[in-house]
Amino acid sequence: MDDFGDFYAARKDAVYRAVLVATRGQPGAEDAVAEAFTRAYARWAAVRAHPDPTAWVLRTALNEQRSWWRRLRRELLGDPPERGARDRDPGGLDERLRAMVLALPRRQREVVALRLLADLSAEETGRSLRIGAATVHVHLHRALATLRAQLAGTAGDGVRLAGEENR
Repeated sequence: MDDFGDFYAARKDAVYRAVLVATRGQPGAEDAVAEAFTRAYARWAAVRAHPDPTAWVLRTALNEQRSWWRRLRRELLGDPPERGARDRDPGGLDERLRAMVLALPRRQREVVALRLLADLSAEETGRSLRIGAATVHVHLHRALATLRAQLAGTAGDGVRLAGEENR
């Protein structure tokens, strides 16, 4: 995609969902995504030439979210208030499935968010998270095994992982 507007329109929802899930819906996720797309726009010639512009935006958004969180923790004494993005519907994810994904360990949650929600390849996900593609597969396998086990306990409730319709 050569035009930033087309890139933004095509990827904004997937990036937001991925960041929201990867950060456990922490406040500021929406701002981090907006900041990442703003930076991508300012550097569009270089970002467009990147092997995977979506991965660049995701990594930038996750880094921005972490920086925001660190600044907030330094400014506040105690835990930050619960507010904002946690109350929003993260792009149509079933609430029970979303809660199960949010309960996964951080790296597994990030891999699920990037591989399944943002639809990145294992290689793109690995580059974005600075881990190998094989490690991406391991984290995804473990996360899906955990989610399947939890879903087995809620069988008949209508919540299914992608590709599990015939199981």
